[in-house]
Amino acid sequence: MVTDDQRKAAAAVLRSLAPAQTAELGELFARAGHELALVGGPVRDAFLGGIPGDLDLTTDAPPEEVLAITRGWADKTWTIGIEFGTVGLRKRDAIFEITTYRREAYQRGSRKPEVRYGTSLTDDLLRRDFTINAMAARLPSYELVDPFDGLGALQEKAIRTPGRPEDSFSDDPLRILRAARFAARLGFSVAEEVQAAMGAQAQRLSIVSVERISDELTKLMLAADPAYGLDLLVETGVADVVAPEIPAMRMEVDEHHRHKDVYAHSLTVLRQAIALEPRYDLRGDLVLRLAAILHDIGKPRTRSLLDGGKVAFHHHEVAGAKMARKRLTELRFPKDVVADVSQLIELHLRFHGYGDGEWTDSAVRRYVTDAGPLLTRLHALTRADCTTRNARKAARLAAAYDGLEERIEELRKQEEIDAIRPEIDGTEIMELLDLKPGPLVGKARKFALDLRMERGLIGRERVIAELLRWAAAEGIRPEGTPPRSA
Repeated sequence: MVTDDQRKAAAAVLRSLAPAQTAELGELFARAGHELALVGGPVRDAFLGGIPGDLDLTTDAPPEEVLAITRGWADKTWTIGIEFGTVGLRKRDAIFEITTYRREAYQRGSRKPEVRYGTSLTDDLLRRDFTINAMAARLPSYELVDPFDGLGALQEKAIRTPGRPEDSFSDDPLRILRAARFAARLGFSVAEEVQAAMGAQAQRLSIVSVERISDELTKLMLAADPAYGLDLLVETGVADVVAPEIPAMRMEVDEHHRHKDVYAHSLTVLRQAIALEPRYDLRGDLVLRLAAILHDIGKPRTRSLLDGGKVAFHHHEVAGAKMARKRLTELRFPKDVVADVSQLIELHLRFHGYGDGEWTDSAVRRYVTDAGPLLTRLHALTRADCTTRNARKAARLAAAYDGLEERIEELRKQEEIDAIRPEIDGTEIMELLDLKPGPLVGKARKFALDLRMERGLIGRERVIAELLRWAAAEGIRPEGTPPRSA
C-alpha cells in the first residue's frame, strides 16, 4: 500500500503539474462544506511522468450544488452531462469536469447505465475501471487517496480492477476493450483474472452501442503498440465478437511458409508500418494501421491447395478489400476511413505484380494514378508487408522499392505525375469527334488517358492524330475538319 513518503511525493508532483485553478476550486468546495478530488487519468499520468490532460474531478456535492458553488467563479459552465452527474466549467485556460460520486450499472439488455449518486470517495473509486485509474488527490491539499493500490499496479505495470473483474465488466462491458487499449498504450500486462473475465463477459459487448465500440477500437489502434492490445483481444476471444476476421487468420499458413501463420504476419506488418510512420510523415495514421492489420483478411476465404502441398491465396487482396469495407462499415468507422482502408488493401500487392524488372514510365504513372492520395500510405504498407527472415531477400525488396520511389520522383520533376489527365478534355473530345455526352465520350477519354499513361506528354496535335485514328478504327466518323490546336 501507499507509504507516507509516497503520499507526500505524490502531492508535490500533482501540485506542480496541475493548474493553479485546481487548488482554487478545491478551496471553494471546502468553504462550502463539500469534498473535491482530482481523480483518474490526471493522477495516473502524473505518476507516469506525463502532464495531466483532461482535469477530471469528483465530489460529494450533487450537480445542482456544484453549479451553485462555482457560480461567479467559473468563466463558463456547461451542463451537457448533468443527467449523469457531470458539470463542465472553464476558469481562464483550465477546463474541468466535475462529477458527483456515483455508481453506474447496466441492466441486462440495456445500453444506458443506471446512475446513482453516492457520498463516499472510496465507493466512487471502487466503480472505476482499473486500479491505475482508481486513485484520487483530495483538494486543495493534494493528499493521495489510493484504497485499491493503483500505485502498486503502476509500479508492477499491471492492469487490475478495483473489485471483481466479472462485476466491473458486467457493469460496463466497454471496459473489456479499454483493458486492451490501456495495455497497448502503456505496455502493461493484464492480470490473469482480468483476462479470464474479458473472455467470459465478451458477449456482453452486444449491449454497448457500435459508436462506443468503434471509438474504443480507434483509440486502441492509435496506441503505442496496438498489436499487443489486438493480440490480447484475440487470445481472450473478444476479437471473435468485435472483429472475427482477425482471429480467423490464425489458421492460415502463408504461401511461403515463412511465418507461424497469417495472423502473426499481420501483427508484424502492423508494427513495421508504425515504425515507418515517421519516415513518411504519417505519425498516428489510423488508415495505415487498419490497412496493415486487415491487409490479409481475405486469405482464409481464398485459400487453395496446389500440387506439391503448396498453398495459394489468389486475389485475396480483392476479397480482403470487400471484407474490410463490410466490417468497418458495420463498426461505423467514418466513410472516408472505410474507403481508404479498402483501397489500400486492394492495392497492397500491386508493387509485386511488376516483378523484378525495371519500371517503365508507363508502369510508374499507373502505380501513382491508381494509388492517388493514398500513395504515401501505400509506400509504407508495401514496405511493412515484407516480413521475410531472409536478409538477402529483404534487402533486395527494399532496394527494388527504393528504385520505384526514385523513379516516381524523377517523373515528378518532368511532369504532373500526381494528377495525370489527358492532354485534351471531354469538351474538346466531343467537338473533335462530333459527339454528344454519353458512353462514347467516356471511351474516347479513356483512350486519351491511356495514351498519356503509356507515352507521357506528347503534345495536343499528336494526341488529336492518335485519337482520330482510334475513332476511325472504332467506326466513329466525325463530320468536317477537326479544330486546329491553339
